[in-house]
Amino acid sequence: MRIRRVVTTREGGASAPPYDSFNLADHVGDDPAAVSANRDRLAGELGLSTVAWMEQVHGRTVTVVNGSEARPAEATDALVTAEPGVAVAVLVADCVPVLLGDAEAGVVAAVHAGRVGTRVGVLPAALRAMTEAGAEPARIEALLGPAVCGECYEVPADMARDVEEHVPGSLSRTRNGTPGLDLRAGLWRQLAEAGVGRIGVDPRCTAEDRSLFSYRRDGRCGRIAALTWVEAE
Repeated sequence: MRIRRVVTTREGGASAPPYDSFNLADHVGDDPAAVSANRDRLAGELGLSTVAWMEQVHGRTVTVVNGSEARPAEATDALVTAEPGVAVAVLVADCVPVLLGDAEAGVVAAVHAGRVGTRVGVLPAALRAMTEAGAEPARIEALLGPAVCGECYEVPADMARDVEEHVPGSLSRTRNGTPGLDLRAGLWRQLAEAGVGRIGVDPRCTAEDRSLFSYRRDGRCGRIAALTWVEAE
């Protein structure tokens, strides 16, 4: 089986400023008709009949979906599916989107790993759910998508130390020499320690790259999406 992964940008959609223009989130105040048009375009251009979304809440709940769900998964920060042709999606504008897949087992996951979710273990929870669905860590390929980088993500010193205590490798220094967090570094270490076979990193920083949405940079803004699915044969 073949696994596909896609990360969008903010360009080429129907949304007006400050959500311009390919905003895929329906919870940020954008015109619902524009969001619907953007999601329809996304699915159409990727040849997808089903995209599973979630109501992200910065927790560690994982939901297994099969494509029959009529609404986004409630209060969830990771989606897992073993259904070919069903894409699981995560929305971000600084948090880390993590895409996971075991091609042999035909199991994929999309994870929303913000500071709080990373600290409380959303990524290990997603890996456990994938294993229960038949995946094996050594066969899993992971992509850590675009997110705010450790040189831009300034946080109070106590917060930085707390996250580092729970997710070693996350502590950083910003380009101003202040305490910061590099969540992708901490998540990479979690994946490696879990025995994940291949780990890729999209190095783009959402705060620096204006083709991406960034809440820290702009405040009110849209969200890009990261999706993964097993191609239906």
